[in-house]
Amino acid sequence: MGKKYFAILLAIIFTVTFSLTSITGCSYEKKDIDASSKAEVIEEKEQLPPPPNITPPKEKGDKYHVIVVGGEPEGVAAAVSAAKNGAKVLLIDKHDGLGGLMTYGMLNTIDMSRGPKGELLTRGTFEEFFKGIGSVTSFDVERAKKVFMKLVKDQPNITLSLNTIFKEPIMEGNKIVGVVVEKDGKNICYYGERIIDATQDADVAAAAGVPYTVGAEDIGMKDRFQAVTLVFKLKGINWSELTRIIKQEKKIPDTYIDSTSANGFATITKNYKPTTKMLRLRGLNIGKQDDGTVLINALLIFGVNGLDPESKAKGMELAKAELPYIVEFLKKNIPGFENVALAGTAPELYVRETRHIKGYYTLSITDVVFNRDFEDRIAIGSYPVDIQATSPDDYGYVYGKPLQYAIPFRCIVPQKVENLLVVGRSASYSHLAAGSARTIPIGMAEGDAAGVAAVYSITKNKSYKEIINNEEDIKNIQSILVSQGAYLKPFKVENPVEKHWSFEGLKLVLTWGLVVPGYTNDYKFDQDIYSISFYYLISNLIKRAIPEKADIVVENASDLQKFIIKEPITKEDAAEILLTYGGYKNEIATNKGKLFELAHQKGLISDKAYQYMKNKKFVTWADAYDMALSLYKKLK
Repeated sequence: MGKKYFAILLAIIFTVTFSLTSITGCSYEKKDIDASSKAEVIEEKEQLPPPPNITPPKEKGDKYHVIVVGGEPEGVAAAVSAAKNGAKVLLIDKHDGLGGLMTYGMLNTIDMSRGPKGELLTRGTFEEFFKGIGSVTSFDVERAKKVFMKLVKDQPNITLSLNTIFKEPIMEGNKIVGVVVEKDGKNICYYGERIIDATQDADVAAAAGVPYTVGAEDIGMKDRFQAVTLVFKLKGINWSELTRIIKQEKKIPDTYIDSTSANGFATITKNYKPTTKMLRLRGLNIGKQDDGTVLINALLIFGVNGLDPESKAKGMELAKAELPYIVEFLKKNIPGFENVALAGTAPELYVRETRHIKGYYTLSITDVVFNRDFEDRIAIGSYPVDIQATSPDDYGYVYGKPLQYAIPFRCIVPQKVENLLVVGRSASYSHLAAGSARTIPIGMAEGDAAGVAAVYSITKNKSYKEIINNEEDIKNIQSILVSQGAYLKPFKVENPVEKHWSFEGLKLVLTWGLVVPGYTNDYKFDQDIYSISFYYLISNLIKRAIPEKADIVVENASDLQKFIIKEPITKEDAAEILLTYGGYKNEIATNKGKLFELAHQKGLISDKAYQYMKNKKFVTWADAYDMALSLYKKLK
């Protein structure tokens, strides 16, 4: 039995039952498209007979088994995967080519996920792409466009429509049955048995009524997004000199270079003074192009709402105005850059974060950093949890480095809307988990899974909600994915952290972004915590996790300001903060010297923490985690 039709042969014959009801403002496009059309449609090769159990569209051009909206790398993977399983696929994108963020945002350095032994965790279509660009972590953008196009053209079942703008979903109740697009100045209705949203911002899902959060909203930080970036191009770099300085002379600390990539340089770029606080030059990620130019991902732009075209346009304008100053700085401060000149910018901003849809499961930061596997895994990742700065007041954080973790199928199945899957950075991740899971190779693995699952659900005549609750269906989908080259090996990682007495408290503060373990996963259990750190740990927990109680932080700010000092906090002082926030402020004055005992009596310090703390003076981070949990339970 051929792998290609494995999913199809599991199924029963079904009949396409699309409604032909006309929708106002839509015309139905026929297959013979005028040659002058701006939208590129892949020229069909010799027509293959449809695989068994898939009924071909009655009218080519307006009805498909699977419609993929978005020619992002994740969308290419989804379309290719569905086509490999015999579906007639329509892939649409607003650009004149494929690759989205990689080719139009010019994000040409790949955030790889590798396992403990260096094995590639994201295989399937991503591995085909990776080999196509030469198995390098930084690639030539034009070459990448060609590789993506070849992946699509190699599948005769895919119809590609470029320069095609998604306008709105076509709904029947809570089921999405098609999309309205704008092409050549007219609205066109396309119908599909299943729709896959591979847009960067989950535009289809949002328009269809799928619930979502935006940015860091889910950790109580509304209107906070990771900074966006304008990738810019330089010509005239002396790569060999730069390599010599870094590798042989070792004159630039914490910097790496190979034949196509370089990164680091933070000891130099930190000295750049931008013309406005809304910009920052961070460490450089440099990707070499085939023509000798380089693309640089380094310029952070704050305050840009990736869902607002006007906000993005202003951010682009601000960044472009800054570039001449940045180029001069690089010329003067980095060996090998002496003769560089600005050679252009990406046509679009690199937007790291907008929507996070709500699926049947939301991947959490604890799932990621504590290396959780899932029975319904469809992808495996390992990239560090890298949250870029969200404002001029912070410098970004690394919330841990997992060995490996799984993405469950439920993360790409949205709530409220049927027949729809969402892949890529806007899938169902928490803001913090997205720091790792938003990376493109993981999204492409999800795309593979979405393509398989779409065809499987059609041939089985099952909804995704039915599939996620059926172990046999999940195993069948996983089996098909593995036959297509996916890596989905079950794993179990022993996490000693989970056996620590303060683990439940750690999970709480980590979930709300209140502890930053970095690349080394250092939770500082036995280190004394500074008074300022304890104060902000507790006060920010209240503001983020219990917003209805946020007033108590404001009301007591002046009384507790004395604790904003950089020295270890005593258990008496920590108890005073807990008692103040816990509603026992009026008992503090009469219990001086006995506040630790009082806080324990009031349930603000657990019996376990009390035993660990009773014979010492200062509070450790582990103690603080548990005390935060006790206060949280008390206030909730």
